Amino acid sequence: MPRSAFVGETRDATIALQLSSGAPNAEVAFDRSPLVDMANEGRAGVTLSPEGGRTTLAMTMLRRGAARFETLWLRWPGPLGLVWRQREIARGDTVHILPDLRPTERHGVRLFERFATEGALKQLLRGEGSDFDAMVEFRTGMDRRSIDWKSSARATKLLARVYHGEKNNQICFALDCGRQMSEPVAGVARIDRMISAVLLTGWLALRVGDRVSVSAFDSRPRVSSGFFAGASAFANLQRLAAGVDYGTDETNYTFALTELNARLHRRSLIILFTEVTDRIAARFLLTTLRLLIRTHLVLVVMLRDEELESMATAEPADADAVTRAITAASLLRERQEVVAELRRLGVDVLETPYDEVAPRIAEAYLQIKRRDRL
Repeated sequence: MPRSAFVGETRDATIALQLSSGAPNAEVAFDRSPLVDMANEGRAGVTLSPEGGRTTLAMTMLRRGAARFETLWLRWPGPLGLVWRQREIARGDTVHILPDLRPTERHGVRLFERFATEGALKQLLRGEGSDFDAMVEFRTGMDRRSIDWKSSARATKLLARVYHGEKNNQICFALDCGRQMSEPVAGVARIDRMISAVLLTGWLALRVGDRVSVSAFDSRPRVSSGFFAGASAFANLQRLAAGVDYGTDETNYTFALTELNARLHRRSLIILFTEVTDRIAARFLLTTLRLLIRTHLVLVVMLRDEELESMATAEPADADAVTRAITAASLLRERQEVVAELRRLGVDVLETPYDEVAPRIAEAYLQIKRRDRL
Protein backbone atom coordinates (compact mmCIF):
# COMPACT_ATOMS: atom_id res chain seq x y z
CA MET A 1 0.00 0.00 0.00
CA PRO A 2 1.20 3.57 -0.55
CA ARG A 3 1.81 5.25 2.81
CA SER A 4 0.43 8.59 1.60
CA ALA A 5 -1.18 10.11 -1.49
CA PHE A 6 -2.75 13.35 -2.64
CA VAL A 7 -6.51 13.69 -2.85
CA GLY A 8 -7.61 13.10 -6.45
CA GLU A 9 -4.49 11.06 -7.17
CA THR A 10 -4.59 7.48 -8.45
CA ARG A 11 -2.04 5.11 -6.95
CA ASP A 12 -1.52 1.36 -7.20
CA ALA A 13 -1.71 -1.21 -4.44
CA THR A 14 0.63 -4.10 -5.23
CA ILE A 15 -0.28 -7.66 -4.26
CA ALA A 16 2.47 -10.28 -4.18
CA LEU A 17 1.20 -13.80 -3.47
CA GLN A 18 2.70 -17.26 -3.14
CA LEU A 19 0.73 -20.42 -2.31
CA SER A 20 2.12 -23.83 -1.38
CA SER A 21 -0.98 -25.63 -2.69
CA GLY A 22 0.06 -25.24 -6.34
CA ALA A 23 -3.22 -23.54 -7.33
CA PRO A 24 -3.03 -21.91 -10.81
CA ASN A 25 -4.81 -18.73 -9.72
CA ALA A 26 -6.24 -16.91 -6.73
CA GLU A 27 -8.46 -13.95 -5.94
CA VAL A 28 -7.97 -11.20 -3.38
CA ALA A 29 -10.46 -8.66 -2.02
CA PHE A 30 -9.65 -5.53 -0.05
CA ASP A 31 -11.56 -3.97 2.80
CA ARG A 32 -13.59 -0.96 1.63
CA SER A 33 -12.95 2.63 2.68
CA PRO A 34 -15.26 5.59 1.94
CA LEU A 35 -12.19 7.73 1.25
CA VAL A 36 -10.87 5.56 -1.58
CA ASP A 37 -12.43 4.24 -4.78
CA MET A 38 -10.83 0.95 -5.77
CA ALA A 39 -11.06 -0.62 -9.22
CA ASN A 40 -13.38 -3.61 -9.56
CA GLU A 41 -14.77 -2.95 -6.06
CA GLY A 42 -11.45 -3.84 -4.47
CA ARG A 43 -11.16 -7.29 -6.07
CA ALA A 44 -8.29 -8.61 -8.16
CA GLY A 45 -7.29 -11.92 -9.72
CA VAL A 46 -3.74 -13.24 -9.49
CA THR A 47 -2.26 -15.73 -11.94
CA LEU A 48 0.15 -17.99 -10.06
CA SER A 49 3.27 -19.88 -11.03
CA PRO A 50 5.52 -22.02 -8.80
CA GLU A 51 7.36 -18.80 -7.88
CA GLY A 52 4.11 -16.98 -7.01
CA GLY A 53 2.28 -14.13 -8.70
CA ARG A 54 1.90 -10.38 -8.59
CA THR A 55 -0.80 -7.91 -9.61
CA THR A 56 -1.80 -4.30 -8.99
CA LEU A 57 -5.08 -2.62 -8.10
CA ALA A 58 -5.74 1.05 -8.89
CA MET A 59 -6.82 3.23 -5.95
CA THR A 60 -8.34 6.70 -6.51
CA MET A 61 -8.21 9.00 -3.47
CA LEU A 62 -11.61 10.64 -3.05
CA ARG A 63 -11.31 12.61 0.18
CA ARG A 64 -8.70 13.71 2.68
CA GLY A 65 -8.13 11.69 5.82
CA ALA A 66 -6.70 8.36 6.95
CA ALA A 67 -8.08 5.45 4.90
CA ARG A 68 -7.78 2.23 6.90
CA PHE A 69 -7.81 -1.26 5.42
CA GLU A 70 -8.16 -3.70 8.29
CA THR A 71 -8.73 -6.96 6.39
CA LEU A 72 -7.65 -8.70 3.20
CA TRP A 73 -9.57 -11.72 1.92
CA LEU A 74 -7.85 -14.41 -0.12
CA ARG A 75 -9.36 -17.41 -1.86
CA TRP A 76 -8.06 -20.07 -4.27
CA PRO A 77 -9.61 -23.17 -5.89
CA GLY A 78 -9.25 -26.64 -4.38
CA PRO A 79 -7.40 -29.50 -6.11
CA LEU A 80 -10.42 -30.56 -8.20
CA GLY A 81 -11.73 -27.06 -8.78
CA LEU A 82 -15.04 -27.86 -7.03
CA VAL A 83 -14.61 -25.68 -3.94
CA TRP A 84 -12.90 -22.47 -2.89
CA ARG A 85 -10.53 -22.26 0.00
CA GLN A 86 -10.73 -18.89 1.73
CA ARG A 87 -8.66 -17.09 4.31
CA GLU A 88 -9.17 -13.80 6.11
CA ILE A 89 -5.93 -11.92 6.79
CA ALA A 90 -5.75 -9.05 9.29
CA ARG A 91 -3.66 -6.22 7.84
CA GLY A 92 -4.35 -2.83 9.41
CA ASP A 93 -2.90 -0.81 6.51
CA THR A 94 -3.38 2.97 6.56
CA VAL A 95 -3.13 5.35 3.62
CA HIS A 96 -2.86 9.02 4.60
CA ILE A 97 -4.68 11.14 2.00
CA LEU A 98 -3.28 14.68 1.97
CA PRO A 99 -4.26 17.98 0.31
CA ASP A 100 -3.13 18.08 -3.29
CA LEU A 101 0.31 19.70 -3.55
CA ARG A 102 0.82 18.90 -7.22
CA PRO A 103 -0.31 22.37 -8.47
CA THR A 104 2.17 23.98 -6.06
CA GLU A 105 4.98 21.75 -7.30
CA ARG A 106 3.99 22.28 -10.93
CA HIS A 107 3.33 26.04 -11.01
CA GLY A 108 4.84 27.56 -7.85
CA VAL A 109 8.45 28.13 -8.87
CA ARG A 110 7.52 29.26 -12.39
CA LEU A 111 5.03 31.88 -11.15
CA PHE A 112 7.37 33.11 -8.41
CA GLU A 113 10.33 33.53 -10.76
CA ARG A 114 8.20 35.36 -13.31
CA PHE A 115 6.78 37.69 -10.66
CA ALA A 116 10.24 38.41 -9.24
CA THR A 117 11.63 39.18 -12.71
CA GLU A 118 8.76 41.42 -13.70
CA GLY A 119 8.90 43.20 -10.35
CA ALA A 120 12.58 43.96 -10.82
CA LEU A 121 12.01 45.39 -14.28
CA LYS A 122 8.81 47.43 -13.91
CA GLN A 123 5.77 48.26 -11.81
CA LEU A 124 2.57 48.86 -13.80
CA LEU A 125 0.62 51.13 -11.47
CA ARG A 126 1.08 52.96 -8.19
CA GLY A 127 -1.82 52.73 -5.78
CA GLU A 128 -2.70 52.63 -2.13
CA GLY A 129 -0.34 49.73 -1.52
CA SER A 130 2.83 51.69 -2.46
CA ASP A 131 5.30 53.08 0.05
CA PHE A 132 7.38 56.23 -0.53
CA ASP A 133 10.99 55.24 -1.20
CA ALA A 134 13.03 58.29 -2.32
CA MET A 135 13.00 61.64 -4.07
CA VAL A 136 14.89 61.68 -7.37
CA GLU A 137 15.38 64.12 -10.20
CA PHE A 138 12.66 63.81 -12.81
CA ARG A 139 13.81 62.10 -16.00
CA THR A 140 12.23 61.63 -19.39
CA GLY A 141 9.89 58.66 -19.40
CA MET A 142 8.84 58.97 -15.76
CA ASP A 143 5.18 59.42 -14.85
CA ARG A 144 4.39 63.15 -14.64
CA ARG A 145 1.99 62.45 -11.77
CA SER A 146 4.99 61.47 -9.62
CA ILE A 147 6.38 65.06 -9.69
CA ASP A 148 6.47 66.70 -6.26
CA TRP A 149 5.80 70.33 -7.13
CA LYS A 150 6.54 71.79 -3.69
CA SER A 151 9.92 70.08 -3.43
CA SER A 152 10.67 71.03 -7.05
CA ALA A 153 9.98 74.71 -6.27
CA ARG A 154 12.36 74.66 -3.30
CA ALA A 155 15.10 72.88 -5.26
CA THR A 156 14.50 74.87 -8.49
CA LYS A 157 14.49 71.62 -10.47
CA LEU A 158 11.92 68.93 -11.12
CA LEU A 159 11.87 66.25 -8.43
CA ALA A 160 9.76 63.10 -8.52
CA ARG A 161 8.65 60.66 -5.84
CA VAL A 162 9.75 57.05 -6.26
CA TYR A 163 7.64 54.34 -4.65
CA HIS A 164 8.14 50.66 -4.01
CA GLY A 165 5.47 48.03 -3.61
CA GLU A 166 4.41 47.44 -0.01
CA LYS A 167 5.26 44.07 1.51
CA ASN A 168 3.84 42.46 4.62
CA ASN A 169 0.29 42.61 3.24
CA GLN A 170 -2.34 40.45 4.89
CA ILE A 171 -3.87 37.68 2.75
CA CYS A 172 -6.84 35.88 4.30
CA PHE A 173 -8.16 32.68 2.71
CA ALA A 174 -11.84 32.24 3.62
CA LEU A 175 -13.04 28.73 2.74
CA ASP A 176 -16.72 27.87 2.57
CA CYS A 177 -16.80 24.20 3.63
CA GLY A 178 -20.59 23.83 3.69
CA ARG A 179 -22.77 21.24 2.02
CA GLN A 180 -22.47 22.56 -1.53
CA MET A 181 -18.68 22.74 -1.37
CA SER A 182 -18.51 19.08 -0.32
CA GLU A 183 -20.13 17.93 -3.57
CA PRO A 184 -17.73 16.30 -6.03
CA VAL A 185 -16.64 17.85 -9.32
CA ALA A 186 -15.03 15.30 -11.65
CA GLY A 187 -14.66 12.92 -8.71
CA VAL A 188 -13.06 15.38 -6.25
CA ALA A 189 -14.93 17.60 -3.79
CA ARG A 190 -15.06 21.31 -4.57
CA ILE A 191 -13.41 22.13 -1.25
CA ASP A 192 -10.40 19.94 -2.09
CA ARG A 193 -9.88 21.72 -5.40
CA MET A 194 -10.07 25.05 -3.57
CA ILE A 195 -7.56 23.88 -0.94
CA SER A 196 -5.07 23.08 -3.72
CA ALA A 197 -5.44 26.68 -4.87
CA VAL A 198 -4.97 27.95 -1.31
CA LEU A 199 -1.70 26.04 -1.00
CA LEU A 200 -0.29 27.37 -4.27
CA THR A 201 -1.34 30.98 -3.61
CA GLY A 202 -0.24 30.78 0.02
CA TRP A 203 3.18 29.43 -1.00
CA LEU A 204 3.63 32.41 -3.33
CA ALA A 205 2.39 34.91 -0.73
CA LEU A 206 4.82 33.64 1.90
CA ARG A 207 7.67 33.77 -0.62
CA VAL A 208 7.03 37.40 -1.60
CA GLY A 209 6.86 38.57 2.01
CA ASP A 210 3.12 38.70 2.75
CA ARG A 211 1.33 37.26 5.77
CA VAL A 212 -1.42 34.66 5.37
CA SER A 213 -4.23 33.22 7.46
CA VAL A 214 -6.89 30.57 6.91
CA SER A 215 -10.56 30.62 7.91
CA ALA A 216 -13.10 27.89 7.18
CA PHE A 217 -16.81 28.00 7.91
CA ASP A 218 -20.19 26.47 7.18
CA SER A 219 -23.05 27.23 9.59
CA ARG A 220 -20.41 28.69 11.93
CA PRO A 221 -16.65 29.27 11.88
CA ARG A 222 -14.72 25.98 12.01
CA VAL A 223 -11.09 27.07 11.50
CA SER A 224 -9.70 30.49 12.42
CA SER A 225 -5.96 31.04 12.38
CA GLY A 226 -3.79 34.03 13.05
CA PHE A 227 -1.44 35.48 10.44
CA PHE A 228 1.95 33.89 9.87
CA ALA A 229 4.82 34.85 7.59
CA GLY A 230 8.02 33.46 6.13
CA ALA A 231 8.68 30.60 3.74
CA SER A 232 9.08 28.20 6.67
CA ALA A 233 5.45 28.86 7.69
CA PHE A 234 4.18 26.88 4.70
CA ALA A 235 4.05 23.79 6.93
CA ASN A 236 1.52 25.62 9.13
CA LEU A 237 -0.56 26.39 6.06
CA GLN A 238 -0.52 22.72 5.04
CA ARG A 239 -1.58 21.65 8.53
CA LEU A 240 -4.48 24.11 8.61
CA ALA A 241 -5.63 23.17 5.11
CA ALA A 242 -5.58 19.47 5.99
CA GLY A 243 -7.73 20.22 9.04
CA VAL A 244 -10.60 21.72 7.03
CA ASP A 245 -13.38 19.16 7.28
CA TYR A 246 -16.24 18.38 4.89
CA GLY A 247 -19.37 20.12 6.13
CA THR A 248 -22.98 19.05 5.82
CA ASP A 249 -24.63 22.30 7.01
CA GLU A 250 -25.87 25.23 4.98
CA THR A 251 -23.43 28.13 4.81
CA ASN A 252 -24.05 31.08 7.12
CA TYR A 253 -22.21 33.97 5.43
CA THR A 254 -23.41 36.59 7.89
CA PHE A 255 -22.05 34.82 10.98
CA ALA A 256 -18.75 33.71 9.45
CA LEU A 257 -17.76 36.82 7.50
CA THR A 258 -18.83 39.23 10.25
CA GLU A 259 -16.64 37.32 12.70
CA LEU A 260 -13.78 37.41 10.18
CA ASN A 261 -14.18 41.17 9.68
CA ALA A 262 -13.99 41.72 13.44
CA ARG A 263 -10.61 39.94 13.57
CA LEU A 264 -9.02 42.00 10.78
CA HIS A 265 -7.63 45.28 12.08
CA ARG A 266 -6.01 46.52 8.86
CA ARG A 267 -6.74 46.43 5.16
CA SER A 268 -6.41 42.87 3.83
CA LEU A 269 -6.99 40.83 0.73
CA ILE A 270 -9.81 38.37 1.46
CA ILE A 271 -9.99 35.49 -1.02
CA LEU A 272 -13.39 33.88 -0.51
CA PHE A 273 -13.89 30.39 -1.95
CA THR A 274 -17.59 29.58 -2.20
CA GLU A 275 -20.44 28.37 -4.39
CA VAL A 276 -23.74 30.23 -4.81
CA THR A 277 -26.72 28.42 -6.33
CA ASP A 278 -29.80 30.18 -4.92
CA ARG A 279 -30.97 33.76 -4.46
CA ILE A 280 -31.50 33.52 -0.70
CA ALA A 281 -27.88 32.58 0.03
CA ALA A 282 -26.71 35.16 -2.49
CA ARG A 283 -28.65 37.90 -0.72
CA PHE A 284 -26.93 37.15 2.60
CA LEU A 285 -23.55 37.03 0.83
CA LEU A 286 -24.09 40.39 -0.87
CA THR A 287 -25.24 42.03 2.36
CA THR A 288 -22.14 40.89 4.23
CA LEU A 289 -19.71 41.78 1.45
CA ARG A 290 -21.03 45.35 1.42
CA LEU A 291 -19.58 45.61 4.92
CA LEU A 292 -16.25 43.98 4.03
CA ILE A 293 -15.44 46.04 0.94
CA ARG A 294 -15.51 49.27 2.93
CA THR A 295 -12.09 48.35 4.29
CA HIS A 296 -10.82 45.24 2.51
CA LEU A 297 -10.17 44.04 -1.01
CA VAL A 298 -12.33 40.99 -1.72
CA LEU A 299 -11.82 38.32 -4.38
CA VAL A 300 -14.63 35.75 -4.70
CA VAL A 301 -13.68 32.44 -6.35
CA MET A 302 -16.27 30.05 -7.80
CA LEU A 303 -15.92 26.98 -9.98
CA ARG A 304 -17.73 26.98 -13.30
CA ASP A 305 -20.59 24.50 -13.20
CA GLU A 306 -19.78 22.59 -16.37
CA GLU A 307 -22.45 19.99 -15.64
CA LEU A 308 -25.20 22.64 -15.66
CA GLU A 309 -23.74 24.24 -18.78
CA SER A 310 -23.78 20.91 -20.61
CA MET A 311 -27.41 20.32 -19.56
CA ALA A 312 -28.45 23.77 -20.73
CA THR A 313 -26.78 23.44 -24.14
CA ALA A 314 -27.51 19.75 -24.84
CA GLU A 315 -29.93 18.92 -27.63
CA PRO A 316 -33.12 17.68 -25.89
CA ALA A 317 -34.20 14.19 -26.89
CA ASP A 318 -37.34 13.89 -24.78
CA ALA A 319 -39.58 15.81 -22.40
CA ASP A 320 -37.34 15.10 -19.40
CA ALA A 321 -34.34 16.51 -21.24
CA VAL A 322 -36.30 19.68 -22.07
CA THR A 323 -37.20 20.11 -18.39
CA ARG A 324 -33.56 19.63 -17.35
CA ALA A 325 -32.36 22.13 -19.95
CA ILE A 326 -34.86 24.79 -18.85
CA THR A 327 -34.03 24.30 -15.17
CA ALA A 328 -30.28 24.37 -15.82
CA ALA A 329 -30.58 27.55 -17.91
CA SER A 330 -32.59 29.20 -15.13
CA LEU A 331 -29.99 28.29 -12.49
CA LEU A 332 -27.15 29.57 -14.66
CA ARG A 333 -29.01 32.84 -15.28
CA GLU A 334 -29.49 33.34 -11.53
CA ARG A 335 -25.81 32.61 -10.95
CA GLN A 336 -24.75 35.19 -13.54
CA GLU A 337 -27.04 37.76 -11.95
CA VAL A 338 -25.28 37.18 -8.63
CA VAL A 339 -21.87 37.50 -10.29
CA ALA A 340 -22.93 40.74 -11.99
CA GLU A 341 -24.18 42.15 -8.69
CA LEU A 342 -20.91 41.26 -6.97
CA ARG A 343 -18.91 43.03 -9.65
CA ARG A 344 -21.19 46.05 -9.46
CA LEU A 345 -20.37 46.30 -5.75
CA GLY A 346 -16.66 46.38 -6.57
CA VAL A 347 -15.89 42.78 -5.67
CA ASP A 348 -13.46 40.89 -7.91
CA VAL A 349 -15.04 37.62 -9.10
CA LEU A 350 -13.10 34.75 -10.62
CA GLU A 351 -15.03 31.92 -12.29
CA THR A 352 -12.68 29.19 -13.38
CA PRO A 353 -12.78 25.59 -14.66
CA TYR A 354 -12.13 23.03 -11.95
CA ASP A 355 -8.83 21.87 -13.47
CA GLU A 356 -7.39 25.41 -13.70
CA VAL A 357 -8.46 26.86 -10.37
CA ALA A 358 -5.03 26.84 -8.65
CA PRO A 359 -2.96 28.67 -11.31
CA ARG A 360 -5.84 31.07 -12.08
CA ILE A 361 -6.11 32.23 -8.46
CA ALA A 362 -2.35 32.50 -8.12
CA GLU A 363 -2.24 34.66 -11.27
CA ALA A 364 -5.05 36.86 -9.92
CA TYR A 365 -3.17 37.35 -6.64
CA LEU A 366 0.06 38.26 -8.42
CA GLN A 367 -1.84 40.69 -10.66
CA ILE A 368 -3.17 42.43 -7.53
CA LYS A 369 0.40 42.62 -6.22
CA ARG A 370 1.71 44.04 -9.49
CA ARG A 371 -0.90 46.79 -9.45
CA ASP A 372 -0.35 47.53 -5.74
CA ARG A 373 -4.08 47.39 -5.05
CA LEU A 374 -3.52 46.56 -1.39
